[in-house]
Amino acid sequence: MADDIRLLILGGDYVEDYEIMVPFQALSMLGYKVDVVCPDKKPGDKIVTAIHDFEGAQTYSEKRGHNFEINADFAKINTDDYIGLIIPGGRMPEYMRMNQKAIDLVKSFSDRPIACICHGAQILAAAGMLKGRKVSCYPACQPEVELAGGTYADIGMTEAVTDDLLVTAPVWTAHPAWLSQFAAVLGARISL
Repeated sequence: MADDIRLLILGGDYVEDYEIMVPFQALSMLGYKVDVVCPDKKPGDKIVTAIHDFEGAQTYSEKRGHNFEINADFAKINTDDYIGLIIPGGRMPEYMRMNQKAIDLVKSFSDRPIACICHGAQILAAAGMLKGRKVSCYPACQPEVELAGGTYADIGMTEAVTDDLLVTAPVWTAHPAWLSQFAAVLGARISL
């Protein structure tokens, strides 16, 4: 696959580590050129990730993750150059949904493939993109999905759901299903 076929990841501080690292690496491995942007950051700037785990508490635990280097300039992005968008979760969506430029960027992908995981549904809800859609997300985001007019998909933590061009999953443990379904929506063919 030519590396002029481009995908965009919306990042930000305290994005979930696996939910940005794994899609970036896996989609790059498939031959896509994957750009990661963050409002107010330029190529070479870093964002801090968070590692979330399920350790027996009523909700996930959170630890500081890695520094992830941004490789594209949010202010200079032409979304027409991209065939799809990835929205990771973590704590990033809770504040990114308040950034109108980020919301406008997300809205520009309304007719293209979007992969969204975990708390990323908060951004889609803020962008008004969930009405009439079947959506998975971290279970604590169910009320936001429903208030935005979506139908919450109560699926297992290793599953994903595709609704037309939107592929969603609850958490990073669903990466095999989520990324496989997203690759299929993108039209990628994987043969061994």
